[in-house]
Amino acid sequence: MSAIARIGIVTVSDRASAGVYEDEGGPAIRAYFERVLTSPWEAVPCLVPDDRERIARTLIDLSDREGCCLVVTTGGTGPAPRDVTPEATQDVIEKPMPGFGELMRQVSLAKVPTAILSRQTAGIRGRTLIVNLPGRPRAIGECLDAVMPAIPYCIDLIEGPYLETDPALIQAFRPKK
Repeated sequence: MSAIARIGIVTVSDRASAGVYEDEGGPAIRAYFERVLTSPWEAVPCLVPDDRERIARTLIDLSDREGCCLVVTTGGTGPAPRDVTPEATQDVIEKPMPGFGELMRQVSLAKVPTAILSRQTAGIRGRTLIVNLPGRPRAIGECLDAVMPAIPYCIDLIEGPYLETDPALIQAFRPKK
């Protein structure tokens, strides 16, 4: 398949969306995919405030209208009152994929005990995999390293474009045919 994969990159932050500080999470995700993906892809970046309805509308737009096979969010996964990214994700997905959040928390707990406070989740909407990541660039890389081996095959299973990774960096799992 030679289709160019579209990947939504959503930063959820009141302050970054208001211009109070620079978004670091979205660029960290983009840099990660630039490093590990070898198949053609394009980023569809979005920066939204911590507002459940706005996040949900953005996820729907990226999935249904923009045709993204993968949407990755950063931010809004903690326990604070304004942290509503997992709830917005649950509002729009059709199939929860709890293993993603479980693995990301497990990997993060090896680094920092407060990782138990993180509420990352994932799920499928149509032909789109949506994955919530934490907000810190270092944690983004650690979490993506953990789940990226499963993402290309998940995209295959939901009939998305074929994603290839640099095997020296990420060994994507696909069953032997």
